[in-house]
Amino acid sequence: MPYLTGTKQAASSTALRTGLGVPGYAHPLLAPTEWGELTRPGIPLDWVVLNVADGPGTRPDPHCLEAAGRLRNAGIRVLGHLDTARGGSPFGEVISEAHRYIDWYRVDGFLLDRCPTERTALPEIRRMATALRTLRDKAHIVFGHNTHPHPGYAECADQLVTFRGSWNDYRWSQVAEWTADYPPDRFCHFVQGVPLGHLDEALRIARWQGAATIWFTDRMDRSGRTDPWETMPGYWDEIVSRIGTGVSE
Repeated sequence: MPYLTGTKQAASSTALRTGLGVPGYAHPLLAPTEWGELTRPGIPLDWVVLNVADGPGTRPDPHCLEAAGRLRNAGIRVLGHLDTARGGSPFGEVISEAHRYIDWYRVDGFLLDRCPTERTALPEIRRMATALRTLRDKAHIVFGHNTHPHPGYAECADQLVTFRGSWNDYRWSQVAEWTADYPPDRFCHFVQGVPLGHLDEALRIARWQGAATIWFTDRMDRSGRTDPWETMPGYWDEIVSRIGTGVSE
């Protein structure tokens, strides 16, 4: 399978540590089992996104506050969800939402969802990331491009989401050659509709493409009628086990 564009191979290794990045479960009242499972010892979590109401909401939510507190007490990084609307969200609005996330939920960083990819938008996104880091010391910043952006974005974020989509697209996907200049812990892949029988294959693709943070699920969006990221995969125990033991090449 052609997992690379060009001839330079991305960083890959059977020893690569793979962790889970949770894109955003449903509200804790709707998904109590999912939120509770995240604090079970031994779950290889890199971070969990807290999306209260398409952002932080208009007032503190006690259920989200409790869920975020449990995660942070367990040493798990919690990220606030900020929608950049492909560069259409006003700078002041995004920073205001970030303030609320920090004041109410003490988040450790942010996922900038629907982040633009083109070079022309880079200065404004760089400005936004710089401002977020002044609000929260050592903030972990993830750009949710969901595809490969201009390589300049890699210089102003801790991680980039360079794939978000279906298993059918992922299994034939290619990775931009410039990503080979960065370590795997800079990249994230979110894939829906991955069958259990192809889970090992999906993990191998992530390793060969150099993405150390992943979220694979057998859930599907069903033509936009459901959100595949709001609940845990049906093979939750299996994927935790496979990440823990590694995948043979």
